Amino acid sequence: MNVAVSYLYILPILVVGIFFLLSLAIQAWQDWVYMKWGTIDNSRRISGAETAQLILSTYALNDVVVRLGIDRGYMVRDAYDPHSKIVWLSLDNFKGESVTALAVSAQRSAQALQDASGYPMFRLRSWLLPLANFGATYGPIMLPFGIFTGFLPLLYISALLFVGAILIHLVTLPVEFNANQRALRQMENLELVSEQKLVGVRRVLAAAAMAYVGAAATQFNDKISHG
Repeated sequence: MNVAVSYLYILPILVVGIFFLLSLAIQAWQDWVYMKWGTIDNSRRISGAETAQLILSTYALNDVVVRLGIDRGYMVRDAYDPHSKIVWLSLDNFKGESVTALAVSAQRSAQALQDASGYPMFRLRSWLLPLANFGATYGPIMLPFGIFTGFLPLLYISALLFVGAILIHLVTLPVEFNANQRALRQMENLELVSEQKLVGVRRVLAAAAMAYVGAAATQFNDKISHG
């Protein structure tokens, strides 16, 4: 195998590795922020579920429900599902009264506000998300087969799927940042956050915005380990 051909084989693996490490670093940072501010009570001593319900009721979004993220036996990460109109919250953020629980539940509820207001970028992200999930699911599955068989097209397809999934999440980050602004505005209007805890709220919101980018690394690792 000459140098040019070797480079063609190494390139997709290298690209996937770079994006995997980027996603992994973001996930580690998010976990650290969540853990740090998850030990500090919020100003109102209000749970994440109560926070989400309060924000939703302010806008009379009676068709949106807040539920503990348990579905078919495994924990569902904090997310808003526009199809079922459910704000899913993990156990710590559903029952917890921490700064993390407050900020994460407010951010996910703000996505319901985006949905209800017809925010165009949210609609675009909702359309692209299945594509990102497809890439993050099947890219890692195909990669080992491409490596072991040496079939170059399979290597490039797997790299394209996985990297494409992360890029979709990156280009739709404005949706998350808009949700952060809405969440912070609602928390201030409802007097849910004090000046002393504002720094923590902002940091948790920033981490929550990167949740899907960071989750790609976890999904990649799971598929490689159990695929």
